[in-house]
Amino acid sequence: MTTQTIPQPRTEFRNAARCQESLLAGLEKKCLLWLAQRMPAWVNSDHLTLLGFAAMFLAGVCYALAGEWPVLLLVVNLWLAVNWFGDSLDGTLARVRNQQRPRYGFYVDHMVDSFSALFLVSGLAFSGYMDGWVALALLVSFYLLSINTYLATYTLGTFQLSFWKFSPTEMRILLAVGNGVALVRPTVYIFGPPLRFFDVAGVIAVASMVLVLIVSVTRNTLELYRAEKI
Repeated sequence: MTTQTIPQPRTEFRNAARCQESLLAGLEKKCLLWLAQRMPAWVNSDHLTLLGFAAMFLAGVCYALAGEWPVLLLVVNLWLAVNWFGDSLDGTLARVRNQQRPRYGFYVDHMVDSFSALFLVSGLAFSGYMDGWVALALLVSFYLLSINTYLATYTLGTFQLSFWKFSPTEMRILLAVGNGVALVRPTVYIFGPPLRFFDVAGVIAVASMVLVLIVSVTRNTLELYRAEKI
């Protein structure tokens, strides 16, 4: 005699509140709405997600080849712009067309972000513009901050899209500016021997992310402790 397993009804998915307080949030939202309202009907959110993903892969390739052809640092900026277009517009387009897929969108978007960071930082490490250990620290810091964000989204119901007025949009702009500086001045002098510009920038980025992580983890832990006291 066999027993049948009765499938349990799927609980309703509850969207987390989005918290976006970056410097360019207001302007970016208006721009994305304008673009979404004018996108051709045959373009959907998946197309934009794939475009953003491909752009980051190509940005990583350009970084890896920039050691031989430094002008490719500027081509990276082109792919960063294409990535912003695809990665930022996919969700807005879904909301404008009322085609939201919250579970699918959240999972796919952030797996794409994880691979995109790997492509970008690996490219920098292979380029010779950044030391491999600095690149590794940068990638680990990014992943830890991402894990913290995703866990907070699940446990607190708030999806933090920006930290201290900075979001991925502002970070793309800073990286684009850094590419221009590295092309003109790949090494800098700070109290001693010459250092690679991207090593200095990478160490600053790691320190900033670690500080944000410590503050965020402390705040989230205290909030959850107060909500679930023994």
